[in-house]
Amino acid sequence: MKPQLNFINGEWTGGDTIENRNPSDLSDLVGLFAQADNAQADSALAAAQNAQPLWAAQGLEKRQAVLAQIGDELMKRADEIGELLSREEGKPRAEGVGETFRAGQFFAYFAAETLRINGITADSVRDGVEIQTAREPVGVVAVISPWNFPLAAASWKIAPALAFGNAVVWKPANLTPAVAVKLAEIIARQNLPPGAFNLVMGGGESVGTRIVSSPDANAISFTGSLQVGRQVAQAAAKNLTKLQMEMGSKNPLVVMDDADMDIAVACAVNGAFGGTGQKCTASSRLIVHEKIHDAFVEKTVAATRALKVGNALAPDTQIGPVASAAQMESNLAYLELARKEGAKILCGGERMKMATDGFYMSPALLTEGRNAMRINREEMFAPVACVIRVRSYEEALETANDTDFGLTAGIITRSFARAAHFRRSAKSGCVMTNLPTAGTDYHVPFGGRKNSSHGPREQGGAAVEFYTTTKTAYSRPGSPE
Repeated sequence: MKPQLNFINGEWTGGDTIENRNPSDLSDLVGLFAQADNAQADSALAAAQNAQPLWAAQGLEKRQAVLAQIGDELMKRADEIGELLSREEGKPRAEGVGETFRAGQFFAYFAAETLRINGITADSVRDGVEIQTAREPVGVVAVISPWNFPLAAASWKIAPALAFGNAVVWKPANLTPAVAVKLAEIIARQNLPPGAFNLVMGGGESVGTRIVSSPDANAISFTGSLQVGRQVAQAAAKNLTKLQMEMGSKNPLVVMDDADMDIAVACAVNGAFGGTGQKCTASSRLIVHEKIHDAFVEKTVAATRALKVGNALAPDTQIGPVASAAQMESNLAYLELARKEGAKILCGGERMKMATDGFYMSPALLTEGRNAMRINREEMFAPVACVIRVRSYEEALETANDTDFGLTAGIITRSFARAAHFRRSAKSGCVMTNLPTAGTDYHVPFGGRKNSSHGPREQGGAAVEFYTTTKTAYSRPGSPE
C-alpha cells in the first residue's frame, strides 16, 4: 500500500509511517501515513513564514475564489469523503457525510467573509489629525485539530486563517489522517503560494510539541483535552504566542418537572449518545427534577436500549464504535469507577461482539448520580450519561453550574420565565432550550467558559478577533499647495 504523505512547501514528502485501521473492522487497513520529524516541522513553519506575505498580498477576490472552490469541492464530494471519515473515525456514515458537507460550508462562509474585512475611520482628539484602523493577518497559524470532528473542526480553523491572509501549518490528530490528506489534496490544487498551507502529520508529543513551541508560529488554534491544552499553553507561553483553545466540557441537560417528556428523552439521548458520546458538547450530566425522575429514567432507558449499535458504514447504524482501543479502555475504566462511587448502571456499558472485530460498546445510562462523583466532574468522551436527581429549579441550576467546565448547557421546560432565567444564569458559552446540548451553527460564535475554552471565540464573525491583529494609523494631511 502506497504511503500517504505530508504536504510541505508545496511538495508531498514522506517519512516513517503508521497504520490507520477502521475501528468498525480492525482487519480493514485504511492506509499508511507518513509521520513528520522535527526537521520537517521546522521546514513547514519556515515555508509558511516565507509564503504568508505573498498570500496576504493577493487580492480579496482571489482569496475569496480559492476558499469558495475548496468549499464547493468538499460539498460535492461529501458522500465519498464522508464515507472515508466514518470508516476511519467510526461515526455513522450519515454523520460523516454531514460533517464533510458542513466543512464545505465553513469554507463557503469564510470565502464571503474575505470581502467583509473593513476598517474604521475616526476623528482624533487633536485638530487636523485623521485616524484609520485596519485588520491585518496575524501571520503563521498552527492548527492542532481533534479526531472526533476531523474535518469540521479543522475547517473552522483553516478557513478563517486563509481567508484573513494567514499561512497555515496543520497537524491533524493521528487517529484520523486519511481525511486530513483528502482536505490537503483539495487545498493543494488551489493557486496558493508554496508554503501558504502545510500538512504535517505526526504525534502530539513529538511534532505537535515542536510546532507549538516554535517562535515561527504566530498563533495557535488548538482543540483537544484539557490536559494537552495546558501543555500547549505552557509551550506557547515561552514565545508569548497568541492562543485559541477549546478543551472539552462536562455539559448539563436540565429536565424540569414541566418538561415535554418526549422532547426531554429525545434531547437527552441525542445529546448524550450521538457520535458515540465523543463530542465536547455531549450532555453527560442529566439533571432531572424528582417529580418526573422515574418516568424520565424509564423512557430514557427504553430509548437507549433501542439504539442500533453497529458498523459505521451499515445503513441502519445509529451508534458506531468508539474510536480506538485506548478510548475503549478509558470508557470501561470510568464505568468501573462509577460502580465504586455508587452509581447504578441501568443499561449498557458493555463491550459488544459484532460480525467484525471492532471497538463496539453499548451506550450506558447511569442513575443514583451525585455531582461530586468523578464521573460527573471529568470529561469521559464516552457513550455514558449519568442522571442526577434534584428537588427544585434552583438546585438544578446550582448543580449545572457546579463544574470546572462551561461549554454548553441545556434546559427542557415549558416555562418562558424559567428558560430566560437559565439562559442568563448558566455559566456556559452556549445555552440550549428544548434542544440537545450538541449541535451548533457555523455563522455564530462558538466557545465556552472556565476550563472549556481559552482565548477568542471560534466561528462566525468572532473568528476575526483571533486570526487578525488591529493596526491604528494616525496621519496629518499635508498643507495644500
